Amino acid sequence: MVSESGLAVCVYCASGPVDKSYLEFASAVGTALGRRGWRLVSGGGNVSMMGAIAEAVRAAGAHTVGVIPKALVHREVADVDADELVVTDTMRQRKEIMETRADAFITLPGGIGTLEELFETWTAGYLGMHDKPMVLLDPVGHYTGLLTWLESMVDTGFVARRALDALQVTGEIEDALDRCGAAARV
Repeated sequence: MVSESGLAVCVYCASGPVDKSYLEFASAVGTALGRRGWRLVSGGGNVSMMGAIAEAVRAAGAHTVGVIPKALVHREVADVDADELVVTDTMRQRKEIMETRADAFITLPGGIGTLEELFETWTAGYLGMHDKPMVLLDPVGHYTGLLTWLESMVDTGFVARRALDALQVTGEIEDALDRCGAAARV
């Protein structure tokens, strides 16, 4: 794996309107990533939480990689300030590049797009298609209902305990980053 100093972390999060507290949280995550000198891999938008985290990473002196499909360049307002902006033809290409460029994944609060990214990355990890750390960073219980529901499916056999255990859940920024860094050093 990659040395901690060269770590690239893909962050999935909201790209739509959210309360100011979520923007502040995304900025705090970006600042923490940037202070470690880690690269951010994101969905390439400059709005909402996605924009806040990218801006904070750059303000802390670290590198940002934005990956955005052509169809969303104007809708999500492409992060033209990204150190590297990759424009793809499709969403599938976007996710493939983001996953390939990342050494670890952190999911922040978000909606259906964020959930889709989380589940695809999580499923691939569970199936052994990658061994990169996957952290759900949820300081306010945004995903509590989802996690409770998934936990309830263990008894019925629809969700394997090993699958649930593959996703690391925390509410603390530094803990989330430590989990990414520790796994990358293995």
